[in-house]
Amino acid sequence: MKLPTFVIQEHEGLGSVWHHDLRLERDGVWKSWAVSGGVPEESGIQRVTHPSPDSALSYGTFEGKIPNGYGGPGQVRIWDRGTYETKSWSDTEIEVTFHGTRLSGDYILRWIERMNNWILWKRRC
Repeated sequence: MKLPTFVIQEHEGLGSVWHHDLRLERDGVWKSWAVSGGVPEESGIQRVTHPSPDSALSYGTFEGKIPNGYGGPGQVRIWDRGTYETKSWSDTEIEVTFHGTRLSGDYILRWIERMNNWILWKRRC
């Protein structure tokens, strides 16, 4: 069975905060989150994330400049990519294991109602 893929694009936005776009292949599209401060490489670090609209899988190879006048203008680079295993996926929690060039290990995305946001962190080994 082929594992689904993930890509993390480093986004240096114009007039917005530098962030990573975390994209998980699911149901034929990228399910995406903007991760403020970047995806943590070490356990114990939590990052606030904001869901982004689904995008076509072809966007996962994009690197370059998004011009003004388009959503999220600025420079985009591939920061990491690879495959992932889904441990659980619900409306309020997603747990995956990344097998990437830079990232490996278990990560959790959890909806925090009181914050009205998602949080991402790497699970301790």
